[in-house]
Amino acid sequence: MPATYPSQVRLLPNAVTVLALCAGLSAVQFALAGNYPLCVASVGVAALCDALDGRLARLLDATSRIGAELDSLADLVSFGVSPALILYIWQRDDAGRFGWMVALVFAVCMALRLARFNTLMDEPDPYPFSKEFFVGVPAPAAALVAGTPLYLYLHFGEGWWSAAPLVGAWALVVAVLMVSRLPTLSLKSLRVPPRLIAPLLGLVAVAAAVLFTAPFLGLATVSVAYVLFLPYTLYRYRWLARHPEAWDVPIRERRAVARAARSARRLGLRPPLRRRVAGRASAMARAVRRRGETNGTPLAGDEARRRTRLRRRR
Repeated sequence: MPATYPSQVRLLPNAVTVLALCAGLSAVQFALAGNYPLCVASVGVAALCDALDGRLARLLDATSRIGAELDSLADLVSFGVSPALILYIWQRDDAGRFGWMVALVFAVCMALRLARFNTLMDEPDPYPFSKEFFVGVPAPAAALVAGTPLYLYLHFGEGWWSAAPLVGAWALVVAVLMVSRLPTLSLKSLRVPPRLIAPLLGLVAVAAAVLFTAPFLGLATVSVAYVLFLPYTLYRYRWLARHPEAWDVPIRERRAVARAARSARRLGLRPPLRRRVAGRASAMARAVRRRGETNGTPLAGDEARRRTRLRRRR
């Protein structure tokens, strides 16, 4: 029987969602005070809470409609409104009205992205592997990528990366990626083979060292790497759409399916034709022709092939 939890414990996922909402709003307050490192930290706390609330809800069997709606509203504030206002406050003196327009576009695109996500949850997946991908850049990743110019400014200081036109253009690009139909990889579908656990833990240690010593440079590197990874996710989605034989194959075994498909195309393999096997077709045709000439009534080609069950050459 499934475990039952007290009602107080079942409220924990919604409490974590509220914490994410408060962290996102606090980031705006820190921006007004000019404390941009705390802005980035607050949005990071919101992203961490957003990653935990859904898992806690499934673990405690506390999923509900109000929890899903609250999660969407918290994502809109923490990853849509807050990053837009932070970037606007940071570039307010140089951007002017253009900066406010960019902030509005970014927040509206986040709202549209979340609304589409909620509607797609009720629709059947066009492909069995669709659950491995998001449609468009997800909300936490969009907030992470949009803050790249700010991370570079906090690490290197003023530069071409902190120019108001570039910051606005970068925010618009991220907004377009949010509402696009571009498939992006879902981290929930990733499975780590046992032989890669030790190297992965080593990478985690390296990442932790970078985040503790140069946190903003590390965040900028991660965001740029995420953007550069998007073409691969598009290629992977299209490859799966063209290979139905790999739909039901576990993710760790799809590489073997891909190698087999490439080998077959490279070698040009195809089923053998009967007329080329051991010269049997030509020998039987000669025998039929000789028999027809001996009887004095040559057989027509189609009739001879029908009697000897030869396959007509196409």
